[in-house]
Amino acid sequence: MQKKIYLASPHMSDEKYEEKFVKEAFDTNWLSTIGENINEFEKSVREYLGVKASVALASGTSSIHLGLKALGVKKDDIVFVSDLTFSASVNPIIYENATPVFIDSEEFTWNMSPKALEKAFEKYNPKAVIVVHLYGRATKMEEIMKICDEHNVPVLEDAAEGLGTIYKGKYLGTYGKYGALSFNGNKIITTTGGGMLVSNDEEGINKARFWSTQSKDPARHYQHSEIGYNYRMSNVLAGIGRGQMMVLEKRIARKNEIFNKYKEGFKNISDIEMMPENEDERSNVWLSCMTIKESSKVKPLDVIERLEKENIESRPVWKPMHLQPIFEKYDFIKVDEKSIGEDLFNRGVCLPSDTKMTEEEQNKIIDIIKNLFN
Repeated sequence: MQKKIYLASPHMSDEKYEEKFVKEAFDTNWLSTIGENINEFEKSVREYLGVKASVALASGTSSIHLGLKALGVKKDDIVFVSDLTFSASVNPIIYENATPVFIDSEEFTWNMSPKALEKAFEKYNPKAVIVVHLYGRATKMEEIMKICDEHNVPVLEDAAEGLGTIYKGKYLGTYGKYGALSFNGNKIITTTGGGMLVSNDEEGINKARFWSTQSKDPARHYQHSEIGYNYRMSNVLAGIGRGQMMVLEKRIARKNEIFNKYKEGFKNISDIEMMPENEDERSNVWLSCMTIKESSKVKPLDVIERLEKENIESRPVWKPMHLQPIFEKYDFIKVDEKSIGEDLFNRGVCLPSDTKMTEEEQNKIIDIIKNLFN
């Protein structure tokens, strides 16, 4: 069987930084949810993003969950959330028995539409807004923040796919009151599984840290005055994260090379359009995505299935949340009759974007796709 080419998979550093820090955790017997690796990993992310506070957690989902709690989201509160995303952006709203309202995308960034957001504010008074940055591309955050500030509603950024992307001089995850990061195995850097909540609100992050360790009160005995969660990252996994932070900029550069090679490879195929680029942005280009014209004889599924035959992984663009069976009862706000997110789902393909992929392997992918159109 041919070697598999992945969509995106873990990529440890050639220098084996991760191995050094993990070994350090074993050698010092810090195999718990406290230790130098956690402290240093949190510090490295804080310094990279330029924020005051951070807490390393078990997942990006847990980061969103504690971010919502820190914003005071409770039962029956309305939370606006990007519609074109993964369900992990929405599930924490349900954990708190709050109500999601889905906001459609706009064509240029594929992210939350400021116009649809304004329309949603005409109908609802939400407790918070969750803005998702898809595939490493930035939402129009200045417009989004202006709208939310006018309504005095806080923003939680789901930057699970956006670590390292800079938009108008600021890193994603630092625009809103809180930013949630993910270090899942397929992300730009990984701890195999994990996340982080970041903010300039040190008090809020300290509260999230308290909740993440089962809300243990400062008493000699085990005492709990609030419901807590087993959400803290382990010192072992944080060691991987420390090492990965040392190669983050390399990974971003490689992701950009991959995107630009696809862009060059498909430039003469009029039916293909790569995900739009923003001149105000330095994107991490976590995944290289393209859309196919609706009129094209080649459909997204044709591309996915053809690559699959060669043991090459690709996938559709996220299926919008308002189309998911579990969420279909909730309101969905769009600007016009046509849903932009639904259109992107119907026409989009996420291409193999693995940073370990060789030039020869990417050339093969490009040739397979070009042959479909020719």
